[in-house]
Amino acid sequence: MATGSDSAETFDERALLARVQAGESGAFDLLVQRYLPKARLVARRLMQNPDDADDLVQEAFLRALERIATFDISRAFDPWFTRLLMNLGTDWQRKQTVRRTESHDPETFPGGSRPDRETERSELRSSLQQAMDQLPDRQRLVVTLFEIDGHSTEEVAEMLHVSQVTVRWHLHQARKALREMLKGWME
Repeated sequence: MATGSDSAETFDERALLARVQAGESGAFDLLVQRYLPKARLVARRLMQNPDDADDLVQEAFLRALERIATFDISRAFDPWFTRLLMNLGTDWQRKQTVRRTESHDPETFPGGSRPDRETERSELRSSLQQAMDQLPDRQRLVVTLFEIDGHSTEEVAEMLHVSQVTVRWHLHQARKALREMLKGWME
C-alpha cells in the first residue's frame, strides 16, 4: 500500500523526468544526484573493480540521457535505469579478455578489531566472493539484486525481463549452490 509520501515521491520523480525529457539539463543533474549512490553500489558489485565500476556508471547515465525521450514516465525510473546499467556491465564484462586481479580492500584499517577475527572475516568474505563468482551470471545477478540490493522479486523480474517464478527459481538454485560451496563455514 502506498503512503502519502510514496505518492508525492512518485509524482516528484515523474515531474523531474518530464523536465529531463523537455531538455532541462539541471533536471538531469538532479536525476543523477538522486540515483548515483545506488548506481555506484550496483556497478561495484557487478564489475568488482572500482575504476571500471565508475566508468560503467558514467556510461550508463550517458546512455540513459540518450534514451530518456523514449522512457515512459508513468513507470518507475529505478528499475529501468538499473536494467540499463546491468546490461551495459554484462556487455562490458563479456568484452573483457583479461581478468584483473582482486584489488586491496580500501575499507581495511589497521588496529580496528582483533587480528584473528579480521582474518576470519576476510577469509569468509573471500570465500563468499569466490562462491558468488562460480555461480552462473544470471544467478549471481539475481542474488545480488535481491539479497544485497534489496529489490523485490517483482522488481528483479522487471529488470531482467523474466517472470517472478524464474527469479525465485534462480534464487533457489543459487542459494542451494552457495550452501554447498560454503558448507565448511556453516559447520
